[in-house]
Amino acid sequence: MLPDGFRATTQDGRHPRPQLLRGAWTDLGGEWGFATDDDDAGVDAGWAGNPEPFTRTITVPFPPESEASGIGDTGFHPVVWYRRVVTRDDIAGSGAHEPGARTLLRFGAVDYRASVWVDGEFTGRHEGGQSGFAVDITAFVRDPGHEPVVVVRAEDDPHDVEQPRGKQDWLERPHSIWYHRTTGIWQPVWLETVPALHVVRLAWGSDLARAAARLEIELNERPRVPVTVEVDLELDGRVLARCSALVTGRRANLECVLADAANGQALEGLLWTPEQPRLVDARVRVLDEPRGRILDEVASYLGLRSTDVADGWFRLNDRPVFIRSVLEQGYWPQSHLAAPNAEALRAEVQLIKDLGFNAVRVHQKAEDPRFLHWADRLGLLVWGEFGAPYQYSATAAMRTVREWMDVVERDISHPSIVTWVPVNESWGVQHISSDPAQEHFVRGIAELTRALDPSRPVVSNDGWEHAGSDLLTLHDYRATGAALAADYGDAEALGRLLDGPGPAGRRVSLDPVPRPLAAVHITEFGGITLATAEAEGAWGYATVADAGELVARVGELVTALRTSPWVAGYCYTQLTDTLQEANGLVGADRTPKAPLHTLRAIFAAPHR
Repeated sequence: MLPDGFRATTQDGRHPRPQLLRGAWTDLGGEWGFATDDDDAGVDAGWAGNPEPFTRTITVPFPPESEASGIGDTGFHPVVWYRRVVTRDDIAGSGAHEPGARTLLRFGAVDYRASVWVDGEFTGRHEGGQSGFAVDITAFVRDPGHEPVVVVRAEDDPHDVEQPRGKQDWLERPHSIWYHRTTGIWQPVWLETVPALHVVRLAWGSDLARAAARLEIELNERPRVPVTVEVDLELDGRVLARCSALVTGRRANLECVLADAANGQALEGLLWTPEQPRLVDARVRVLDEPRGRILDEVASYLGLRSTDVADGWFRLNDRPVFIRSVLEQGYWPQSHLAAPNAEALRAEVQLIKDLGFNAVRVHQKAEDPRFLHWADRLGLLVWGEFGAPYQYSATAAMRTVREWMDVVERDISHPSIVTWVPVNESWGVQHISSDPAQEHFVRGIAELTRALDPSRPVVSNDGWEHAGSDLLTLHDYRATGAALAADYGDAEALGRLLDGPGPAGRRVSLDPVPRPLAAVHITEFGGITLATAEAEGAWGYATVADAGELVARVGELVTALRTSPWVAGYCYTQLTDTLQEANGLVGADRTPKAPLHTLRAIFAAPHR
């Protein structure tokens, strides 16, 4: 059970699943045995039960392409293997081993297709490089003297462009806007022991009109007899609500009315915003109905807030918010798509806020939930995106839908996520304007996203060729403020832009653009690099000579957008230099290219 006073909002940020915590867990990061299997012979050769092939050591959870992994091999290796002994200390630290308890081996993400064996026995598989999974290893930890051996095979075909891959290059060396591949384990691996009947998932929502928090809870199985679920909600130690429900199935819905918030003025003091990121602590218990015995207890948190769109404006808590966002690749030189450590994720969120932004667009990556945790706590709006495939087919569509559903389900409770973006720049649907199948796919995944989560806006295809989108978003890399002001400062000019070929020469929308015009979002612009950039093949969408010219150019671009009556927000490209794409506001080492306070003055400036 949970220790007294334990709160999900005050955790240290290391837990891989920050909104569903129990009292104990074991981080299995660190040294594992490692082997490449370029001929894909390992299964037939019995590698799952043989330690001999594992002659190298890798540091998990860093991908083998990265230096942090200790491997640093960026070549083509479509199949890799991992091996680790799970020690008795690992098992003991994972939680209370009471009668009926289950010990779960959890993976944050393994790219792209994972198979798991324990003591040579196959225990499970998972497909999807951006979502997590678990396997039950209870049968292998029952003997108090035994230390089971875990073996993982990861298959990640570098040439499979029907596979959701984001900005992972299919060529051997990074080129243009694509980066080194991420193969195998790249998010935390951990061990957790749970009760026989336990909470699998919590999904939080808000109903501000009813002054209520809503919870969908999922158990691992249907209770043999009815159980009671109790929920306690607190803010800074003050009880806001207690609610309970009798549960007879695997899933149940609860509504916790916040009595003090029925007064609308009092509700204002409870809402989550970037300026006041108030988080409500939750303690959820599953009780044996006849005796009231606690069967499972978890800590979580939520943010009370609403999101919608009106007249092209994104609204938070019924108020329009001008989006001041930055494009974030979530890539580090030494560890690639994996964060160097948990502290780096907090530092990344804080850096974005320190630069004056109120939002971030995580680009072509389903970000680590620990990043989202700090966005929740520090107050940063997040546009939730996903790594795309590059070739359309029924296979690509099925893979994308399946994994996107997993990502939405995993991240749905984070108050920081305010917009879903399932498709970007027609990647994977390159012929959407002429191929009905691709258009139907984009409309379908947008509607599916709304069906999974009707509480957030959906950008169906960010940048151009929108189909059933809640927001109209454009990517415009023109290099001067005057060029941007000419189109976005005048309704007639903007109308011509929206009706004709857009900034990239592609149709802005496959749907009629409404009249009168609604506001638009410029969700990529800028991309300015310094002429002194030293990365091999360094480039940007525009080049300036020095930091002074960088500040002046960025300032004029931002001013052109924030002073437009027709622009509801922007996203500057980009936060960090990333390999050859050297157009960040900060270097790859996160050092600002101009004084932080100078950049902040530009991006924190209010709309109009």
